[in-house]
Amino acid sequence: MAKMKTHKGSAKRFKKTGTGKVKRGRAYTSHLFANKTTKAKRHLRKASLVSSGDYKRIREMITYLK
Repeated sequence: MAKMKTHKGSAKRFKKTGTGKVKRGRAYTSHLFANKTTKAKRHLRKASLVSSGDYKRIREMITYLK
């Protein structure tokens, strides 16, 4: 059986943490900042973890990512 291929789009968007969780960037950070509050923009800078519902699907796409 052939090896699974890493989904390259996912590999660029997600990183694994030291404990094996999957880290992601936040949405709504590309434009229209005049309409967002300073607090909202500040919170959008921080990365967050992938939700448990999406974790299994994303883990399969980035199988070999370190």
